[in-house]
Amino acid sequence: MLLHLVAEFDLQRDVVPWLAARGWAAALDTSENSSALYIVNVERNGKIIYTWKGNQRNTHIGLYDPQTKQNEHLYMFERDLRIISCSVNNERTLLAVSFRQYTEEERVSQLLQSVSKYLALLIEIHPINNVRVLKAVDSGVQVQFLYPVEGRNTSTESRLLLVSEDKYIEQFEIRVVAEEEHKVVIQNSGQLPRARVADDLIWAQWDMMEQRLFYMVPKESKSTLKCVQFYPDENFSSILESHLDISVNDTQLKLVNFGYDYCEDQNVAPKSLNLRVFTSKAGGLCVCCSLASDTPDEITYSIYFLHKGYNKTFTVSLERTESHQLKEVAFINLDYYVAAYLPGQFLHLLNIQHPDLLCYSLFLTGEDARIDMLQNYSIRSPLISTVLDCHIGSMYAVSISESALLHLLQNSKRDSERLAALHCALLYFQHTEDLEMQIIWWISENLSTCHSFDPIQEFIIASLYCRMCPETHNLDKLLPYTSLLDWIGIIPGVTCATDIIPLPVLEFQNSKDFWKKLNSNLESVKYAEPHLHYHNNVLRREWHNLSEEREEKPTTAYLRNIFENARKVLSHVDTWDSEERLVPLFQEEDYQQQLLMGLMVAQLKDHLMRHLQYVGKKKIDQIVLDYVANLLNLVHQIMKEVWRRHHLHSCIFCFNERGSAGEFAVFHIMSRILEAANGMCLPLPPGFHTLHLGLGVRCLPLHTLLHYIDNGVLHLTETCVRKLLEDLDDTEKNEKLKFSIVMRLPEALGQKVRQVWKHPINANLMAQKYVKLLLEKLENRQCIRFAPERLSVPAEFLPLNYLTSMLTEIENQGVQPHEKQDHVNVRFVEEAALKHTMTLLGLKYS
Repeated sequence: MLLHLVAEFDLQRDVVPWLAARGWAAALDTSENSSALYIVNVERNGKIIYTWKGNQRNTHIGLYDPQTKQNEHLYMFERDLRIISCSVNNERTLLAVSFRQYTEEERVSQLLQSVSKYLALLIEIHPINNVRVLKAVDSGVQVQFLYPVEGRNTSTESRLLLVSEDKYIEQFEIRVVAEEEHKVVIQNSGQLPRARVADDLIWAQWDMMEQRLFYMVPKESKSTLKCVQFYPDENFSSILESHLDISVNDTQLKLVNFGYDYCEDQNVAPKSLNLRVFTSKAGGLCVCCSLASDTPDEITYSIYFLHKGYNKTFTVSLERTESHQLKEVAFINLDYYVAAYLPGQFLHLLNIQHPDLLCYSLFLTGEDARIDMLQNYSIRSPLISTVLDCHIGSMYAVSISESALLHLLQNSKRDSERLAALHCALLYFQHTEDLEMQIIWWISENLSTCHSFDPIQEFIIASLYCRMCPETHNLDKLLPYTSLLDWIGIIPGVTCATDIIPLPVLEFQNSKDFWKKLNSNLESVKYAEPHLHYHNNVLRREWHNLSEEREEKPTTAYLRNIFENARKVLSHVDTWDSEERLVPLFQEEDYQQQLLMGLMVAQLKDHLMRHLQYVGKKKIDQIVLDYVANLLNLVHQIMKEVWRRHHLHSCIFCFNERGSAGEFAVFHIMSRILEAANGMCLPLPPGFHTLHLGLGVRCLPLHTLLHYIDNGVLHLTETCVRKLLEDLDDTEKNEKLKFSIVMRLPEALGQKVRQVWKHPINANLMAQKYVKLLLEKLENRQCIRFAPERLSVPAEFLPLNYLTSMLTEIENQGVQPHEKQDHVNVRFVEEAALKHTMTLLGLKYS
């Protein structure tokens, strides 16, 4: 099961034994009283209020503390009442209760028409003392105490929300005084001070952790979502307003998280408004809404991503349409994800941080979507990563199962599921070494099975994103989280429509945490968020330009600064410990890669400076160096894991033997790493190309090796070519290999390494190259006439004599093909030509 549930509270486990020990549980043993014990509310401190019927049908109220695992009896009514709502203040001195006194039939039969149908009471319970009537009305009411922030002493004042089915919400201010013997009594002798919080609402949800009230007000065919924030040291203020295209036909007030009415949950109206508002720590604000579809084999639900400015409506074709199974969709807040769950049908994990592409959300059906502990339908999500099953009276901590996610990643046959599972593993679980190792192993086995994305690119970019973004606020809006620009795939059985919606209006001052982050997200949307992410278009162009100009222009101050950036990055990389050096990556000079490193540092720094000026230059410098160094470390981490998995040792870099099957597998993975890096213009660790070429020499036949070199898959490096020329003897096969490599060396590299190979073939190549370059230098000079009679050399071989005379004349005029010729000159050319000619004629040269 993808969602892992741990029971933090269960009535049968945590309450019934305590009731039985006190003789209060006898009435719970009969099946007709199965609803006699049920959860009424969950407070901000996690304490759970429940009610049960005693032996004489008295109505009791109890409190369970999950921290101490202790139960506490709060109050008892000497009547059989149906508790609708209940809340206790933070100090457990006051209890607010609302209940239904009589049904309509009972009032008629007992001639009690003048007696109110519903009653809301405020009771002093420390000690049990006075009872105050808050409301005596014919419409239902809900009660909820406000809770102060942790550590703030508010023992002399409590505030209470009262929600009426007549569609208004009031706040009561209750002051208490401490008398002798630790008694606490309500100070106000008359009416309690009250303030109207909201009017004309049709739906409301209480956010107990953040002390926020979301409510909906109808407006023509649309609705307006509002939010009131309650402050610990102030009163309250309206802070958000958002116009949503949600039509509400039901006139009955719908409440969420204002307690849990067991009887009401058993009779959910099939077309009632199923609406939830979820927030995330990163400033996400989602409105989740579903109504039963008129089509029996389909269900539709919408997610309004208010922090992104658009709405996605999903229509799901159901596999089984038994009427008794089709209840409303349950929405569960997992912080980074929202889960839409229809038992027996599907589980849809929606990525609320990056909801733009469907491939970042995970849609599961059948056995993969099963959640054993949630087979009932009275499911609530009162807290982040918490599920309350009102029917059986259990509260669970819910999380995504790492093992189930890896199982799904390894066994899924669809790219959309693979990509969603990969992102979930990297971004939801953050960085764990074991998880990272298993993902790398999966990548190494599935390089050819993923068609719509490159798993190496996604692993590197998503890992960098989750490692770097927690460091600095708003950094998540500036760094890329994926290599994909779009995704045109489909999810079988699901259609999705996206609509632009108006951004919510915020009115706040000096707010922190969520509201500040939400406002930052909205500002990003206003300024076209996709354009804020760093991309490599300019980097690739400048890298190519500077690479081509290397031979033509001297090193400038700009280039010196670029290479200084690279040096700083490599100083971070040098912290690899000895165990990590299992892979024989050489700390060598690599002009191209160091140039790319330095350019990435410079351009990423400029990008962040444009948007994060308030962070400061020193901090941005550190962020950028960490980013590029982490990039290199991730490539090295991939190499280390595949190296270890294929049982390769650290001394494998030699050419005396052919490569093993494990080496060939590693070579293939390195080729894919190179392809991924080239696709996103990412630098590679020093020595990557050397090791890659070395494995290619060991594993590939010559024609394939040369094909890879000619097509840029393998890069000739000085370290590898030198070792190749020095270590291999001059057998016919090795001569062919060396000759093929030497012929393909770039001029600058060839000048450095050709002299290592003491062989006639190489001497011929060097002589030919020397003559060619010398004559090319002569093209723009004045034509020179040569007189053979002036030559001091013998005339037995006239073509060679003429060539040497011409080259000598050119050398005497100061024309040099290179600033540094080493030992190559006209004499060298003459000797090489004679040796080669004698060899071709089968003669011995002396």
